[in-house]
Amino acid sequence: MTARPLLAALLVLVLAGCGGQAGLTSTSQVKGDTFEEDVELAQVYTEKFWAAQFQALGRTYEPVTKFIPYRGENGPSCGGERAVPNNAFYCSEGHFIAYDKDWMEALWKELGDGSTYLIIPHEIGHAVQAQLGTEFQLNVQRELQADCYAGGALAGLVKADVLSAEPGDETELMLNLEAAGDPTDNWFRRDAHGTAEQRQQSFATGFTNGVGAC
Repeated sequence: MTARPLLAALLVLVLAGCGGQAGLTSTSQVKGDTFEEDVELAQVYTEKFWAAQFQALGRTYEPVTKFIPYRGENGPSCGGERAVPNNAFYCSEGHFIAYDKDWMEALWKELGDGSTYLIIPHEIGHAVQAQLGTEFQLNVQRELQADCYAGGALAGLVKADVLSAEPGDETELMLNLEAAGDPTDNWFRRDAHGTAEQRQQSFATGFTNGVGAC
């Protein structure tokens, strides 16, 4: 995908100190040694990032109430709909995030820890949309904005020196987005998330221009 070298350039720009969004206080870089640690770190620091963004706007970010791991079909329901395997989702009824642990851990092992730092910020992006009262005509618009938010949050954490960008990270992130892309460009599907290229571009937009561009 053409977005891969683009994100590589974006990582260089962020590390050089570019960006136009409210930042976190610089702290020691963090990195989990296990899948569970990466999930927790992705949650904690993405929410700290958004707390800073909301504060800059004179608002208060409400942290997600719970992060619920489940297996297969044994997850929590949301709005009368049961959880499904191989999925992660934000539920506005209860303001929680749930994820299929086996599925996410398999991605973590196969595609690298970048998967965790995409999925969790993406779902937190939906929590942000709910708090801002953002409305969409199509589901794909909601999903692509959440990808953009994930890119903006990740860039903010790199810029604040919370996370480090290592060689190969840009490829890892793009492969994760490619794997999550829709097979066809059908925006009217109820569950449409966008093609691989669309998702990569939305993530890159947030990464280079900040969450304000989303």
